Amino acid sequence: MSSKPGSIAAPKEGLQRGLVSVILVNYKGSEDTITCLRYFDEVDWPRDRFELIVVDNDSQDGSVERIRAAVPAAKVVDAGGNTGFAGGCNLGVAHSRGEYVAFINNDARPDSGWIRAAVEAFESDATIGAVASKVLDWDGELVDYADGSLTWYGMGYKREAERPDSPEYDVPKDVLFGTGAAMFVRADLYREIGGFDERFFMFYEDVDLGWRLNILGHRMRYVPTSLAFHKHHVTMKKFGNFRETYLLERNALMSMYKNLDDESLAKALPAAMALAIRRSLARTETDATALDLQRSPGGDDVGTLEIQKMALTGSYAIDYFTDNLDTLMESRAELQRLRRRADREIFPLFRHAIEPAYAIEGYNSAHDVLVEAFGVAKHFTSRSRILVVTGEPLLERMAGPAIRAWEIASALAGDHDVRLLSTAGAKVTSPDFEVMYQAGPKLEKITDWADIIIFQGFLLEGAPWLKDSSKILVADVYDPMHLEQLEQARDLGEAGRARSIRETSRILNEQLKRADFVLCASDKQRDFWLGQMAGQGRVNALVYDEDHSLDSLISVVPFGIADEDPVQTQHAIKGVVPGIGVDDKVIIWGGGVYNWFDPLTLIRAVARIVERHPEVKLYFMGLKHPNPGVPDMQVAWETQKLAEELGLTGKHVFFNTGWVPYNERSNYLLDADLGVSTHFHHIETAFSFRTRILDYLWANLPIVATGGDTFGTLIAEHNLGRVVGPEDVDALEAALKEMLFDEGAVTEVRGAVREFAEAYRWTNVLEPLVDFCRFPRRAPDLAAQLGASDRVAHPADKEPWSLTRDLKLVKGYLAAGGPVELSRRAGGRVKRLVKGTPG
Repeated sequence: MSSKPGSIAAPKEGLQRGLVSVILVNYKGSEDTITCLRYFDEVDWPRDRFELIVVDNDSQDGSVERIRAAVPAAKVVDAGGNTGFAGGCNLGVAHSRGEYVAFINNDARPDSGWIRAAVEAFESDATIGAVASKVLDWDGELVDYADGSLTWYGMGYKREAERPDSPEYDVPKDVLFGTGAAMFVRADLYREIGGFDERFFMFYEDVDLGWRLNILGHRMRYVPTSLAFHKHHVTMKKFGNFRETYLLERNALMSMYKNLDDESLAKALPAAMALAIRRSLARTETDATALDLQRSPGGDDVGTLEIQKMALTGSYAIDYFTDNLDTLMESRAELQRLRRRADREIFPLFRHAIEPAYAIEGYNSAHDVLVEAFGVAKHFTSRSRILVVTGEPLLERMAGPAIRAWEIASALAGDHDVRLLSTAGAKVTSPDFEVMYQAGPKLEKITDWADIIIFQGFLLEGAPWLKDSSKILVADVYDPMHLEQLEQARDLGEAGRARSIRETSRILNEQLKRADFVLCASDKQRDFWLGQMAGQGRVNALVYDEDHSLDSLISVVPFGIADEDPVQTQHAIKGVVPGIGVDDKVIIWGGGVYNWFDPLTLIRAVARIVERHPEVKLYFMGLKHPNPGVPDMQVAWETQKLAEELGLTGKHVFFNTGWVPYNERSNYLLDADLGVSTHFHHIETAFSFRTRILDYLWANLPIVATGGDTFGTLIAEHNLGRVVGPEDVDALEAALKEMLFDEGAVTEVRGAVREFAEAYRWTNVLEPLVDFCRFPRRAPDLAAQLGASDRVAHPADKEPWSLTRDLKLVKGYLAAGGPVELSRRAGGRVKRLVKGTPG
C-alpha cells in the first residue's frame, strides 16, 4: 500500500542482499552532514556492505559541492526543491540498492555498532519490519529517544527525552514508532507501504510510518545496542516556533485520521479538532470571547483583530487537514483494508494515551471535558479484549476441552480483558475473568466485543458472521475431532456415522481456512494439520514469505499441568471407596471411557495380577462425560460387563459413574500408585494427545500406557514408566507389576516424571499463545483476502435470484457433501420459500 498516490521504485537490478543504504537529508546544513558522514569511517560494519546517500533539499548554498568534495564515497542527490524530510528520505530510498534502508539525521552521528545491531535484529526475527535505534544527546549523557508515546489525539512524543541515560533504557522491546533521527526499515517493506508520507513534510512522518507498520502486522523493534547521538532540533531553530507547532498540529490530525480504525476515529477526531483549537488559544492566552456578543460587546466598527501566529496554528492545521482530505481518504481506505492488527491490540504501545501532554492553564480542563464527553478514556484502554470459547460446559466437573479453555483464560487475564464463554452452559466463576454462557444469535453481541477470539469446537457454525469479519481468530484444534468420529460415531448407524464424520471434517476445514493462528498439541499433530491446511490453500507464498517456518501460522501448545503442585486435602479413594483399603495399591484410570480406548485388556491383566496380589485395585475416575451432548460409549458398557463377569466389580475394579470435580481431582490422583492409559491401534491413536497422562505427570505417578501415540514415545524416551503393545495382556501384566512392586524402578521413574513434568506447566506450554496475544495480527493471506471489513452480509445484501446463481449453489453443495448435502439444502430452501422468507 502507499502513504500517498505514487510509489518508490526499486532498482532494476534488484536489491543487494546484506547491503544497508544509509539515507541523510540535508538542507543548509552541510557542516553537520559532513560531520555525520565521516563518523561512518568508525562504524563496525564492512565498507562494501553499506552505501551513503545524501539528498539535498535545494539548499542553494553550495552544500551539494561541499559534501561531494568532503566525502567522495557518498552519493549526493539534488532534490531540485525542498521536499522536506519525508520527501527527501523517499527520494534517497529511490536511489538506494540495499536490502535495508537506514535513516539518520544529518545532525546526528552513529555509534560503531549502530548498523550491526540493527541487522542482527532483522536476521533474528522475520516479523521485525523496522528497528528503532536508541538515541542519546551528542555527549551521550541524556536520552533523546528510548521509546515513543502517542496521545489519543495523535500527538507523538518522547517521554524519556532529556532524562539521564540508565540501564532501564537498555531493554529491547516492541514500540509504536522509532525516531527519524536514527532508524532502519526493510527496504522492500518500506517501498511496499509507500515510505514516509510526503504530505507531512516534516514531523510525525516517523510516527505515522511506525503506526502503519504495526497496523499491517510488522513489528517496530527498539534495539538499544543500535545507538546514535543527536543534536536535537538544530534544523527548526532556523524558523519560528509557530511553524513547528503548526506542523505538529496538522500532522497529528492526518496520522490519526489515516491510522485509527472506524470506531476509534469516531471517538477521537471531533474531540481532537476541538482540542487543537483550544490548545492554540491557550498557548497564547488569546481572548476567545472577542466575537461573543454577550461576553464582549462593542467594537463592531473594527473588522480586524491582532492575533499571534501561534494562536492560529490549530485552525490552520485543521484547514490543511481538510484540504488534503480527498487523498487522505484514499490512503485511509487502503490501509484499513489491509489492516492486520486491531486498534486495541496496538493501544498498549501508545503507553499513556490519555493525557493532555501540555501544562497550560485552561487547556487541561478542556482536555478532560472532551475525554469525558466523547468516551475517549474508556475506549483507548491499553488492554486487548480476548474471548475464549469452548463448546464444553463450565461446571465443577469439567472435561479436557473446558479445562484447557479455563487455563487459557487464566493465563491471558493478567494482561488482557478476558471473557470465557461456553456455548453449552456455565455454573462456575473466576475472580480473574468473566465466565459466560451464550448460544444462538445473541452470540454476535459478545463476539463484537472481542478483538481476539480463541475457540474450540463448532463456534463458526453458530457464529458464521466471524468468517468474513476482521476479528483475529485463533483455532484450537488440539483435539482432532474428525478422527475421533471414526469410533465415536460408530453407534450412530451407517448413515449417521458417515454424516458425522463428513460434517466434523467440513467444520474443521472451515476453521483452518479462517484462522489467523492455529494451536495443536504435538509436533506430530502439527505435521498432520499442516497437511490439512495445505489442502485448504493456507500454505501459500504470503504466509511462507513472512515466516519460512510457518510457526506464525500454527504452533504447538500441548495440554498442560497446573503451575502449583497438587495438594491432598482428604482421601478420595483409599479408605473411602468401599473395598479399597488405605494400604492397597491403586491403579487409576483418569478421564472417561471412550470407544478408542482399550480398558478390556487392562481388566484382563488386573484379573491375573490380583490372584497373587489381592491388594491391587483398579479405579476408573469417570464413565459418563460431563457434557450431556457426548453419547454413551459402547466400550464403557463392555468394560463394566467384563468386570462383572470376572467377578472383579466392587472387589478389585471400581467405577465412578459420574465425573470427578476439576478442583478435587488431586485428592484422587494422590491416592493412586500408578496411572494407566490403554488404547486400541487405529488412526485416532496416532494423532491423539492423552490429557489424562498430564494429570499423572502432575501427581508424579509412574505411567503404564499403550504405545503408538505421542505420549507412548515420550514415556519410553524419558523413562516415565512402561510402554506396551496394543491388546498385549502379558506385556501389560508385567509392566503393571513392575511399576507397582519394583521399588527401585518406581523411584527412578518418579524422579524422571518430576523432572519431565516441569516443561508441561501451563505457564510454559501456553507461551506461544501468550506471545501471539502480545502481538496479535491477521494472517497475511487472510489480510489480503478479507481486508478489514467487519460488515456481515445480510439478506438484503444477497444477489437476486438467477438461474446462474442456483447452478453455482448446486455445484457448491455437491462439492461440499454430495447428493445428501444437496438434498438437505434444497429441502431447507423449499421450507423457507413456503414460509415466505428469502432463500
